[in-house]
Amino acid sequence: MEELRRLLDEVLDFSLIQGTVSGPRKKEGTLKIKIRPVIIRDELLFQASEQEEKKIFHRNYSKEELVEAVPLWLSDAFSQLQLELPDERITVLASRKGKITIRRKRQAAACEAPDKGHNRKKHYILEEGHPVPFLVDLGVMTPEGKVVRARYDKFRQINRFLEFIEDVLPRLPKGRELTIVNFGCGKSYLTFAMYYYLHELQGYDIRIIGLDLKEDVIEHCSRLKESYGYEKLSFCVGDIASYHGLDRVDMVVTLHACDTATDFALHKAVAWGASVILSVPCCQHECSGQLNSELLAGALKYGLIRERMAALLTDAMRANLLELCGYQVQLLEFIDMEHTPKNILIRAVKGRSQSGIGNTQKQKQLKESYERMRDALHVDLTLERLLCMDEKKER
Repeated sequence: MEELRRLLDEVLDFSLIQGTVSGPRKKEGTLKIKIRPVIIRDELLFQASEQEEKKIFHRNYSKEELVEAVPLWLSDAFSQLQLELPDERITVLASRKGKITIRRKRQAAACEAPDKGHNRKKHYILEEGHPVPFLVDLGVMTPEGKVVRARYDKFRQINRFLEFIEDVLPRLPKGRELTIVNFGCGKSYLTFAMYYYLHELQGYDIRIIGLDLKEDVIEHCSRLKESYGYEKLSFCVGDIASYHGLDRVDMVVTLHACDTATDFALHKAVAWGASVILSVPCCQHECSGQLNSELLAGALKYGLIRERMAALLTDAMRANLLELCGYQVQLLEFIDMEHTPKNILIRAVKGRSQSGIGNTQKQKQLKESYERMRDALHVDLTLERLLCMDEKKER
């Protein structure tokens, strides 16, 4: 492995285009790791994106850390490493017995080395250099289209969110006006972004409603939307639990709705039969106060561990409940953990048929599995109670 370490020490610099660790030796776990250089606070680091079946995890390494990590990956879990340089392609093969074979092939420098910062233009839906009115007014961009340095995290978050929407566009109804509700819209960065992307860039016939409890925020957003001429974008003051007035909604978005407010938003989405649900939960206090397990008692006695486990388990249980209601559900990383630990996005897409909880054989199995988990943890979620109330009404 020493030869491999010398190679990595040689090529891990600004000129690296990308690296890919592949050929997993096991079917479960990490399937692939992509490596690219990034510059964070003027320091060269290397971001490793570990891809599992439905999730991607990011971690930043220094050069020295990566020189040690890659040989471990190849000796333990993977059989191949490919490194792309501007004028060379390097392939590293690792046998099960630890033998390393390195092949280097020169190639024409046809590829321009990409921008190493987090703001790589070619991968963003909303590109830097093209001023977007709402981003300028919200302080993310300058009038010339340059992203304000202190707001780069928000710029990346907006683009990441639009990527999630881009992925599910084929699952939205066609040939009619689409209705989207954003519960807890706040300053409405993402509400404006959705309207701009779907209506202005993609040409969809959409109506978007932003709901929040803060009157001054809603007034500000309403003034902005009037200045842009966004006729089918509206904002109103209201509470998620008591919101009424719509019979059908195609997409429900709820970002950082606190504690059980997320449950009420998810319940509304299911009741409307929404085709797509995008939810980033926050502050899962309900589960934290109830969580009780003899098996996990040694871990749950620590407040920090209890809080984090409660957050993860709450979102896992919510995902299970949405599956029981006929949705295909993914739990995805919204933004990097370095920015906020509240970064799990629940993306649910309605399946071809959507019936009540437990009405098919598969749903029956899912329900039994969910109930075993719920009972073992002694947790009673608001979302389950709301869904069960609906089912009793139908009966």
